[in-house]
Amino acid sequence: MTVVALAMLQQEGSWLLQLRDDISGIVAPGCWGLFGGHLEPGESPEQGLRRELIEEIGWCPLTLNPWFQHQTPQRLLHAFHGDLDVPLSELTLLEGQDLTLAQPEEIHQGAIWSPRLRECRPLAPSLQLISLRLKELSGE
Repeated sequence: MTVVALAMLQQEGSWLLQLRDDISGIVAPGCWGLFGGHLEPGESPEQGLRRELIEEIGWCPLTLNPWFQHQTPQRLLHAFHGDLDVPLSELTLLEGQDLTLAQPEEIHQGAIWSPRLRECRPLAPSLQLISLRLKELSGE
């Protein structure tokens, strides 16, 4: 079973999203998702997520709070939340095609505009799942 950890990082009500690369063979190519990824052997979910954030954006928040877990026969997802307390301009995109801050209403629509590619792209299945969880918590 694959184990992954993803970070829902918020800044002033918006979420930090990653536009995944258009590479066949990766999970959700060309879709918007959250930063994070697969755990290495022996890593806790938080350790793996911290490593992934440094590898992907060159930054990690001081505090990452466990939010929920979701398991399928193929994958165990650990979702965390935290604050993005630096400007977007201070992040270095090291993996993926684009990054953006998106309002929950934009995410719930199922596609997000990429400033870099100048087109809308769909949400990765993991981000769709997290969007549904957020709707449940807000009572929508």
